[in-house]
Amino acid sequence: MRLPVFIAQRYLLAKKNHNLINIITWISIISICVATFAMIFVLSVFNGFNVVISDMIHQFSPDLNIKSVKGKTINLNDFPIEKIKEVNGVEFVFPTITDDVLFKNSNKQQIGQIKGVPNEYNNIERVKGIILNDTTFTVSNNEINFGIPGAGMAYFLGINVYQPFSSIQVYVPKRGNASSFSLDNSFNSGSLIVRNVFSSQQEVDERLVLAPFEWISELMEYDGLATDVEVFVNDNGQRTTDNRLLKNIKKEIKDILGDDFKVQDQYEQQETLYKMMKSEKLAVYLILTFILIMATFNMIGALSMLIIDKRKDISLLKALGADTNLVKKIFINEGLLVSVVGGILGFLLGIAAVLLQQHFGIIRLGNGEGNYIIDAYPVALEMADVVLVFVTITVIGSIASFFTANKSIEKMEDVSLNAR
Repeated sequence: MRLPVFIAQRYLLAKKNHNLINIITWISIISICVATFAMIFVLSVFNGFNVVISDMIHQFSPDLNIKSVKGKTINLNDFPIEKIKEVNGVEFVFPTITDDVLFKNSNKQQIGQIKGVPNEYNNIERVKGIILNDTTFTVSNNEINFGIPGAGMAYFLGINVYQPFSSIQVYVPKRGNASSFSLDNSFNSGSLIVRNVFSSQQEVDERLVLAPFEWISELMEYDGLATDVEVFVNDNGQRTTDNRLLKNIKKEIKDILGDDFKVQDQYEQQETLYKMMKSEKLAVYLILTFILIMATFNMIGALSMLIIDKRKDISLLKALGADTNLVKKIFINEGLLVSVVGGILGFLLGIAAVLLQQHFGIIRLGNGEGNYIIDAYPVALEMADVVLVFVTITVIGSIASFFTANKSIEKMEDVSLNAR
């Protein structure tokens, strides 16, 4: 097995009889190098955006969200909140109310969601980070009820948070049958003073307003009820999506609640978004794989020309006792070496580009202009991607080399037999 590899190395490094073969060989190496570089860097950019989005989800979403299986609401009088608080690792447990409502400010209206949260939400460190113009998270103060709209919702309603006593009117359908089509008789309404604006995910920012839990409970006639119970884990500021501690807490809470409730982690809460990100990454990987396949056509051409160029060497090897399989292995290894050399160069360039982007942010978002959450394209190199790209290059190179060597040598032997 060492002899075919040794001869293949000599063929790769030695000067060919025709300079065109050298040129095409190097074009093959460069093409595979560029394709590999693109795969490593682009997949790392997708990983970077996934990390950014996951961090944004983690910042605003609870580690675990509890919903009723049998209905829309949870009866808090029968719900074992205190037992859940006693679970090891649980830091906060808050009932919340989330529902669709109509918002109105002056002559502007917008349908969105309101989320009732307790004032103790301020104790969650990561939630404070979503407030734009203040570090204080307050939804009620004495008898004043505050509303905290998302940045998108504030824009749609034309709210200026720097203007004192900006307010939002909230309209909620009355429970039961409405007596008429008039706004006053069909809806409960209330007013919220806008003090702060939050920013998290665009979809959330454009539809959500945070409000006091007790206020929205009274407005929606949800006495002793909640739509969700949110659980926050003491994770020391780290994302807990794949944390073993979180999985243990989730299992323990499920054991407490039984089958009447579903307990969702952050992945399950945003399952559609995560699946969409995985699908996009897979689509990009397949496109880049196709480009890599196109790049191997140069290698196929170079290998075919090399086999023709080395006819005398092949005849000499056969005269010395080499069989056809040994000759094929030489050129299969030659093709693999071209793929591996191009792949290694691409790996080195790709990893170097990722490290440079991580530390210096060379490629900027919007040429450094505009309002972005991040200034430069985020990148994150994952070992799984490196292994995947390496396997892809090896498999494509092996298949291309195998079929090219087999077909070319078989044709050469057929020509030799016919000539006799």
